[in-house]
Amino acid sequence: MASCATLWFNNSMWTEYITPASLDETLRFLAEKREKARLVAGATDLMLELERGLRKGIETMIDITRLPDLDCITFAEDEIIHIGPLVTHNAAAASKLLRERAFPLVSAAWQVGAPQIRNRATVAGNLVTASPANDTITPLMALSAWVTLASVKGTRRVPLENFYTGVRKTVLQPDEMLVDIAFPALKAGQSGTFLKLGLRRAQAISLVNAAIVLTLDSSRVRSAVITLGAVAPTIIHASEAEAYLAGKQLTDEVIGRAAELAAGASRPIDDIRGSAAYRKAMVRVLVMRGLRTLRDGNERTQVPEAPVMLASHVGTSNTKRQTSGKSIQTKINGKEYTFTTGHEKSLLRLLREEAGLTGTKEGCAEGECGACTVFLDGKAVMACLVPAPCADGAEIITVEGLADLTPGPSPKGNGSKLHPVQEAFIADGAVQCGYCTPGFIMSAAKLLEERPHPRRDEITQAISGNLCRCTGYYKIVQAIEDAANLNL
Repeated sequence: MASCATLWFNNSMWTEYITPASLDETLRFLAEKREKARLVAGATDLMLELERGLRKGIETMIDITRLPDLDCITFAEDEIIHIGPLVTHNAAAASKLLRERAFPLVSAAWQVGAPQIRNRATVAGNLVTASPANDTITPLMALSAWVTLASVKGTRRVPLENFYTGVRKTVLQPDEMLVDIAFPALKAGQSGTFLKLGLRRAQAISLVNAAIVLTLDSSRVRSAVITLGAVAPTIIHASEAEAYLAGKQLTDEVIGRAAELAAGASRPIDDIRGSAAYRKAMVRVLVMRGLRTLRDGNERTQVPEAPVMLASHVGTSNTKRQTSGKSIQTKINGKEYTFTTGHEKSLLRLLREEAGLTGTKEGCAEGECGACTVFLDGKAVMACLVPAPCADGAEIITVEGLADLTPGPSPKGNGSKLHPVQEAFIADGAVQCGYCTPGFIMSAAKLLEERPHPRRDEITQAISGNLCRCTGYYKIVQAIEDAANLNL
């Protein structure tokens, strides 16, 4: 049986939150609610759209995060890779199978958002949101992927290139759910990559992105696939460049000409992030870089072999929880809480307003700044992008409870009980206004749990989702390094 909380509040983001017990039950709810319902998996895009008022008329949220067996990446006997609808970007980035047989997707997943976003955001959600700037659509198109859509009427298979009808528009019907993403694994003689240009190194929407898959015969290109994102209403193929490369060696001259042809295929627009002319020029640059990288065999250096996850485990927790539908029962910092209000809020506002735990800060409410970072079932997440009912049956750690994770007395022996990261931030003065500090401390603490003695590049990976507006991060990075020493 599903749990169902029906809530009628003024100015709420939804009025009903349903937790189905099975896929069949999910499809029945979709058939009943149709346009008034949205599925909750990662909900990172959905929460932002609701907060901004971009999704009108949504009354029901259908939470599928507890459905079993939907978070798997599998390899079938016919060498087809299948990705379930709850597979997160972090799970994709960490997958050895995908790294070996679908590297363009790994590279794209790794460049989505920041660790806290990737811990919840799903590949399927990225496809369904249908923005031409979404990163994982481009490589999956290059890999000839298809999706399986299910409803109470049955299933249908749709090639990904036929899934999109325009900007943020797909053929997905209101009563349908994307239940599988599939594509042929890359074979011997095939290689691929994904490149992205944004306005900053992390947490950036693509100005341009490109995926390339080559089939090589000795030193010549037998066939090429080049797909481009953020330069047209949907992801497009650079068809002339693909045809031109067939049968040719990847000399600098050939690569340069193919890159020019790819730029000619783009149809970008001017917007606040960049001009059409700049985007077209950058298509040429990215395709040139990608082809050179594949020619030289350096594509895998783009993604760390062991990416920082900020998670005690990778994937989606499918722990079966008993939910009443009338309250949110959760454990925060080791203490049991029962909330009968706040169902219509984000987890951030539930923590601050219902639980009174104000250490978790609201900086942007858009998943950009990381000030609201908490641990949800062992994963660092941005609480502003998590629906409050996701806390039901979960275990949450906020900055107020972080010290309790450290056994024994203070490492400095001064009688205080602080986490080593907190000790180091105090000792190094790694704070100015202090508003962003709780988020940095949470990310750093999870990093040290994952990697007790991180390298500096791993530290920068870990805090890529945390912004400080006051200073230059030098003392913050130093404090994390010092905390690793305190943690000995």
